[in-house]
Amino acid sequence: MPASLLKTIDYSVLQQCMHCGMCLPTCPTYVETKMERNSPRGRISLMRSVADGELDVTKALSDEMYYCLGCLACQTACPAGVNYAELFETARAEVEQAKVDTGAQRTFWRWLTLNFIFMKPRILRLVGRVLGLYQRSGMEAFMRRMNFFGLMPKSLAALEPQTPKMAERFSNGLIDPIEQPAGEKKHSVGLLTGCIQDLAFSNINRDTADVLLANGCKVTTPPVQNCCGSLHAHNGELELARELARRQIDAFDLDNLDAIITNAGGCGSHLKTYGHLLHDDPFYADKAKVWDSKVKDIHEWLVQIRFRQPGAGAGVGEVTYHESCHLCHGQKVVSQPRQILASIPGLKLKELPESNWCCGSAGIYNITQPAQSQKLLKRKLACIEQTKAPVVATSNPGCHLQIAGGLRSSVGAACHEVTQPVTLLAQAYRAEKSPS
Repeated sequence: MPASLLKTIDYSVLQQCMHCGMCLPTCPTYVETKMERNSPRGRISLMRSVADGELDVTKALSDEMYYCLGCLACQTACPAGVNYAELFETARAEVEQAKVDTGAQRTFWRWLTLNFIFMKPRILRLVGRVLGLYQRSGMEAFMRRMNFFGLMPKSLAALEPQTPKMAERFSNGLIDPIEQPAGEKKHSVGLLTGCIQDLAFSNINRDTADVLLANGCKVTTPPVQNCCGSLHAHNGELELARELARRQIDAFDLDNLDAIITNAGGCGSHLKTYGHLLHDDPFYADKAKVWDSKVKDIHEWLVQIRFRQPGAGAGVGEVTYHESCHLCHGQKVVSQPRQILASIPGLKLKELPESNWCCGSAGIYNITQPAQSQKLLKRKLACIEQTKAPVVATSNPGCHLQIAGGLRSSVGAACHEVTQPVTLLAQAYRAEKSPS
């Protein structure tokens, strides 16, 4: 029997929670149910009981840990600085190790996605190409007209409309492995292309590269990149997450890069924890520390290097901004996206009520907990509607897809477009070169 993972972590991390309750009003699941076990404080108590040998790892514990969004709003609110992210990931790894939830369907889908597709970047792109062909050929529309998905189990049929649209060209078809700025080279950076970002939002990766070039950065983008491992770490597969971290580190020449740039809030939050993830690895521990020091969110990096303010507008007027949970709570990048938006001529930023409240995407939460995810989405859409802004910007592919899907079904909504701050900045830079 493997040793309990919660018993092997530093016990002081479990003891750090003072049970003060400051986290309660920030936790979407506690606000929904008002039940103590559905709060960060309650979940930490359960984890500590497992570590103390007072509670067995059961299916009920698994259900509770997967009901948590992992949005990390509790970390922002916590006066004691509890590292909930570490506890949360360890607890999920604990329930997976104990194999207390081994339904055949769940086991198959976890193996197919976590162990196979997202461990092999070329297979992932192949799946993306096949899916893109299916979407662009008209077959997707035909299947919907024929109500084919109505014949499937409801749980699977509900997922079909959430399928992201695949880009015609992925990042390696839009970005050269090495691109040089037109003017003086001030910095050398590596660009991470992500997984869903690569398949569905490769244009945003292109926008990111263009913005970096416009600010004097030489951009190195390995054409084939592995998943960062956040999907695996957040779903209890820590060994797979460690393997992906090693591959990611090996893909970049850390000694000759000033920064490693990420433009996905959820990925970036995980990418900055490789030092902890690999701290016991004799070969990668030191490399991982260097990696952590160089990983920068695109907004964070642009503000750090004092990005050039554009001389033209982005073609939009009023914009509101939804904060990715892992960007604001995990990475503490809060003001920088707003600074970028505020720098664009003609753009008026309208502050979003509850801007840092989770939209319900939360990785694959909209798949595993669809009912709670939809409640959070409706709350987010109501806040967006209050602003009357026609455009909402965000900085995470999951949030982008979740909000865009919600807006498509919101007849008469004032907001009709989802974009990202880096895209708006790229549009403004391009407008400088266009004839008036």
